Amino acid sequence: MIRPRRSLLFMPGSNARALEKARNLPVDGVILDLEDAVAPDAKAVARDQIAQAVAAKGFGKREVWIRVNALDTPWWKDDLDMAGKAAPDGILVPKISSVADLIAIADRLGNADPSIRVWAMIETARAVLDAEKIAAASRDSKTRLGGFVFGPNDISRETRIRMKPGRAEMIPMISHCVLATRAHGLEILDGPYSDIANIDGFAAECAQSRDLGFDGKTLIHPSHIAACNAIFTPPADEVELARKIIAAFEKPENASRGAIQLDGRMVERLHAEMARRTIAIADAIAAMAS
Repeated sequence: MIRPRRSLLFMPGSNARALEKARNLPVDGVILDLEDAVAPDAKAVARDQIAQAVAAKGFGKREVWIRVNALDTPWWKDDLDMAGKAAPDGILVPKISSVADLIAIADRLGNADPSIRVWAMIETARAVLDAEKIAAASRDSKTRLGGFVFGPNDISRETRIRMKPGRAEMIPMISHCVLATRAHGLEILDGPYSDIANIDGFAAECAQSRDLGFDGKTLIHPSHIAACNAIFTPPADEVELARKIIAAFEKPENASRGAIQLDGRMVERLHAEMARRTIAIADAIAAMAS
């Protein structure tokens, strides 16, 4: 089943008001955060508040993730214990750099609800270099791996590659990670845009994310939701064309054809496969809104 992941908004677990607000925002998903947005002395309170928020439900059709702390911190085990019991849709783990990290997470989760997906944040040089190995670990169902979230800010910090508008310097790494996920049937989301007030800059980066193959984008401010959803929603004319392509191939006279002419253009079976996904994601987005 295709699930829209155009927009996933980080909400600090230490802020009870923000957790309540997350239930009503027009996002495809919320990420209840225990990491960057939470001070060290507030981790325990945030953990309890997130557990209560997930248990209370009320998020509607929104996907609910919990971001735990990284494996090199003293908090990750308690975070995973709570998340395993709370049973969100997903657990987002920062700074995954190896298959061994995924196995450590799987071991800690143990017999937690098997529907919980683990999402790996790719934000270290080693993770980018080994992206294909990490993605391939999804073949072992024990890892629960659902996909990647690309973390440009941490990658910039570690590699000293500068973050500039257009991210030209990072495109090779982004494409490498996108290819790794697609080779193993996984999804990949882009990291957040830090210049909160620059909506035009954010929209440009969203469009770039879409064109580079990302399934959606993680956000750090509600003001980015509308632009993100609009950019990652297939345009109406694209959906109309997709339906037209499917209808053409379903005609009896085209049943055995690998390619047909449609409105003066050559259309192949591969275009029909792409059209089916466009229709599926458009229908899923419409269902979210209903």
